[in-house]
Amino acid sequence: MKLIRIFIFLFSINALQSQTKEISLEDIWENRTFAVKSVPGFNFMKDGLRYSRLDNNQVKSIDIATGKNEQILLNLKEVNSDIEFDNISSYVFSEDETKILFSQKEESIYRYSSKAEYYSFDIKNKTLVRIFPKGKIMYPHYSPQADKIGFVYENNLYYQSLNNNEIVQVTFDGKWNEIINGASDWVYEEEFTLTRSFEWSAKGDKIAYIRTDESKVKEFQFETYYNEAYPDIYKFKYPKVGEVNSTLSVWCYNLKSKKSDQINTGIDPSIDSYYPRIKWTKSNDELVITWMNRWQNHLKLLLYNSSNKQVSTLLEEKNKYYIELTDHLIFLKNGKEFLWMSEQDGTNHLYLYDMKGKLVRQITTGKNEITDFYGFDGNEAKLFFQMSEENGLERKIYSINKDGTGLSCLDKKSGNHSVQMSTGGKYFVHQFSTLNTLPKYRIVDQNWNEIRVLEDNAALQKKMTEFNFKEVQLSSIKNRNGESLNALTIKPKNFDPSKKYPVFMFLYGGPGSQQVMNRWNSFGNYWWFQMLADKGYLICVVDNRGTGGRGEEFKKMTYLQLGKYETEDQIDAAKYLATLPYVDGSRIGIYGWSYGGYMSSLCLLKGNDVFKAAIAVAPVTNWKWYDSIYTERYMRDEKENKSGYEENSPVNFADRLKGNYMLVHGIADDNVHFQNSTEMINALVKNKKQFDLMVYPNRNHSIFGENARMHLFTKMTNFVLEKI
Repeated sequence: MKLIRIFIFLFSINALQSQTKEISLEDIWENRTFAVKSVPGFNFMKDGLRYSRLDNNQVKSIDIATGKNEQILLNLKEVNSDIEFDNISSYVFSEDETKILFSQKEESIYRYSSKAEYYSFDIKNKTLVRIFPKGKIMYPHYSPQADKIGFVYENNLYYQSLNNNEIVQVTFDGKWNEIINGASDWVYEEEFTLTRSFEWSAKGDKIAYIRTDESKVKEFQFETYYNEAYPDIYKFKYPKVGEVNSTLSVWCYNLKSKKSDQINTGIDPSIDSYYPRIKWTKSNDELVITWMNRWQNHLKLLLYNSSNKQVSTLLEEKNKYYIELTDHLIFLKNGKEFLWMSEQDGTNHLYLYDMKGKLVRQITTGKNEITDFYGFDGNEAKLFFQMSEENGLERKIYSINKDGTGLSCLDKKSGNHSVQMSTGGKYFVHQFSTLNTLPKYRIVDQNWNEIRVLEDNAALQKKMTEFNFKEVQLSSIKNRNGESLNALTIKPKNFDPSKKYPVFMFLYGGPGSQQVMNRWNSFGNYWWFQMLADKGYLICVVDNRGTGGRGEEFKKMTYLQLGKYETEDQIDAAKYLATLPYVDGSRIGIYGWSYGGYMSSLCLLKGNDVFKAAIAVAPVTNWKWYDSIYTERYMRDEKENKSGYEENSPVNFADRLKGNYMLVHGIADDNVHFQNSTEMINALVKNKKQFDLMVYPNRNHSIFGENARMHLFTKMTNFVLEKI
């Protein structure tokens, strides 16, 4: 009887396993079978008790605690207007929440920039104003008094009065590919995330703005193909390593005198300089200008007084590597202090300074770094922030008093915690997940009591039981120097330790990045890797030296040698995996996109005795072909660091190719130019090396649209199955 019961049990297990569905590419990319539900960003209202949301062309105000008591603040169907509306693309409130600025017919430009039609709606009077009826505009922004809106049109700065609809043109020299006022060029947008570069003063009587002269920056161009006899050619200014950057200057426009004055920052104009941020203090006359040198290892906060036109240095930092630009420059309501985030002691921490630039105190200390700052309570006596723990694997939410006392972890559960905070910290939208726990969103109060659950992804969790999803496991792997590298693995379906399995590795590996964390899908493409595990592959992801969450030295030790130590670590990880009794060391492949494509290429070439195959999507193949701001931050230029460029560029090692190489690129990639792959192709052909190639016309760095993702992942899946 005992043998019969065992047989029945084993038969039941096998029957259950045979009944589980197989994951398909159609499930992932077409049917959206595994779409994880998230909660859209909450637009908290000033009272800290309500939030707003866009629903069917209506902007509603809703009670945070209950999710009820909806109030319709804007309903397009009820707006008395001759305008034919499409769908609202985005919206924002004025500072006093009396008006709503919304857009329609939005056109994307680059990663963050766009232009659209914009309208201002007065909530009380139910009146609507079109902002600049002549065309689509960029970056409209209310004055603090909500009586004017500044915006950019065709590279010039304007503002429009909402009292009489008068439009005032502030600048007149804006010209495509030459002069930009109030907006930014491609490289500032991409690498400094600077888009709108104008700011209203506290009383709304002045506008500070950045003027960008890109006339001497060299143009880059690519072709797009739309069934015409000749392709379209798109040209834009793109400064590459060591080339001329845009020249920036900061100006202040006085609305009363209708005059702009260039601010003399006191920086020698012959010095290559960056001005990546401007921000008014709580004083109407004081503007802080962030300045950095070209190598980005020297930073100053320059304090400009618009009354006497004097400039002084509020804060100065230097670093032997580079300085991470931060948006966490917060001026306190008392007008006497500001908060600053810095790695000046080797770990990212929060500092408090007075308005003369004197350090009041370092608020947070220790080996764990601050990874995000959320804000203050209503009295600005307590701060809320996210901190990295467990060698970068975990993220926890903390509070601390402004005087540096009372450090408190708000939720000690192991995993990844993040929040969005309502005004004054009255409520938090708390997101939590682990490697094997789907994201859960809930609202908690200031005492961390759960108010209600917004989304727990229970439906998807149930659906996943229909498929054979494998647990993601955390581990660590030592490199040749004995340093521990964070790693994760997904074992093959029906894993049998007595069998030998091929390995498929994934990486990004760039400065400050992280793919290995105790967070749901921290590495991306979770479902595809699960599908490959179903097909018998051991999946492994390793965070090499240079990645984030583990302090400045671990992150910045790749300085001037991008690719060197990262490649060594990935090769060491592959060699370790090959020693495992259940791994077939002759069948190890690796895949990456962008910086990851750069890395997968280097790994296959420099580790040609370890890796059998590699997929490189949109890879950099020589850093001299990438943009100035990103590359020089980590590598300086070729004049100062010739060996760093030559010794770590895949194009220089094409002769070492032994395994199977798949190269993928979008021809209309404005970020990592197709040039990188064409040069790599030339080098491979020159050295008589065979490889697989897939190019996507009209696709940018993300390669999406019109089934491109489905096509790409089908291609990559077939490559993995055939070549590894």
